[in-house]
Amino acid sequence: MTLEEVTTAAQAKAFLAVNVHINKNDPNYIRPLDKDIEEVFDPARNKAFRFGEAIRWVLKDDQGNLIGRVAAFVNKKYRTKGDDGPVGGVGFFDCIHNQKAANLLLDAAKQWLEARGMTAMDGPINFGERDKWWGLLSEGFEPPLYCMNYNQPYYKELFETYGFKPFFYQACFSLRVKNRVQEKFYERHAALAADPDYASDNIKKNNLAKYARDFTIVYNKAWAGHGGLKQLEEKVALKMFQSMKAVLDERICWLIYYKKEPIGIWLNLPDLNQWFKLLNGKFGLLDKLKFLWYKKTKPCNKFVGLVFGIIPEFQGKGADAYMIIEGCKQIQQLTIKNGEYIIGKPIYDQYEMQWIGEFNPKMINVAEALGTYKSRRLTTYRYNFDREKEFKMHPVL
Repeated sequence: MTLEEVTTAAQAKAFLAVNVHINKNDPNYIRPLDKDIEEVFDPARNKAFRFGEAIRWVLKDDQGNLIGRVAAFVNKKYRTKGDDGPVGGVGFFDCIHNQKAANLLLDAAKQWLEARGMTAMDGPINFGERDKWWGLLSEGFEPPLYCMNYNQPYYKELFETYGFKPFFYQACFSLRVKNRVQEKFYERHAALAADPDYASDNIKKNNLAKYARDFTIVYNKAWAGHGGLKQLEEKVALKMFQSMKAVLDERICWLIYYKKEPIGIWLNLPDLNQWFKLLNGKFGLLDKLKFLWYKKTKPCNKFVGLVFGIIPEFQGKGADAYMIIEGCKQIQQLTIKNGEYIIGKPIYDQYEMQWIGEFNPKMINVAEALGTYKSRRLTTYRYNFDREKEFKMHPVL
């Protein structure tokens, strides 16, 4: 077997091809857009390069066939509460079902990270934000969500045999949109809806600047400083909203307010992979036109939860239930007559939330209270370079 560092355009193309080759016979596999992978390793488009560096390898057998790939990265901004030394990352791992091949790839990453002063490596993770390419799929081998890792079941064996241990688990929850939520949600909604200080609004494409500003306020109160997350700038939020404009469905993006101040955000998108799977990884000009055509002619039956949060001072007061039921007025065509909540014809069939860390029991409880089922589980692994060091899982929040 031959390990090659990715330094040329041809090798970068091979890096993409490994993932396709390994998964080509799996009916649930959806090829990621090439551009989304390439952006991770482009210093001009990935701001993580300001704080670190990345490297990629491809692995070939003796006949020159592609049989594996892996990336490694260091990022000064990457840290978890309780870490007692710098931790690097590995990601974009693909490999045939061969432990020796996996060991070659992971050894290369380990040696590179050790040379840069790292004391452990987490993986498979992203060189960037945690909402993309994070965790090894271990349960629920269904078609992946957009920018979600998908892998063969034997990868778990390859990682754990090498010596990785689960650092934390990531749960995704789904539900049928036509189903009623627990009655307590309707009761809590009714109580807050009777208070004129509470109000809700769905995001409008013609006023993204306002909603980006409101989103920023909620984000910084609810998430900044938590788990290493930093303050979000309003211009960054606006850029994010503008980038989503073409696929934004106004009916599934909600904010709630108290005395006209934003206190909660529920941001969802259609299941984009239902359209992207038809493009075979490409997204050039012609492919963009195809995408718009598919979006217009091939209805999407599933929407995906991206962000859900209430600012701390309103948590535990029913604000989450208020926001969910306000959203259901359009998502489920919900009407309220004489205090009775009546579900109409939903605009989507299924809902799935992006992963929630199982170290966050409060959010897990919110998800489960909706009447969801666990649709998939991913695992973020850690490997301590000092093999005698006590292994500690991610602390519970």
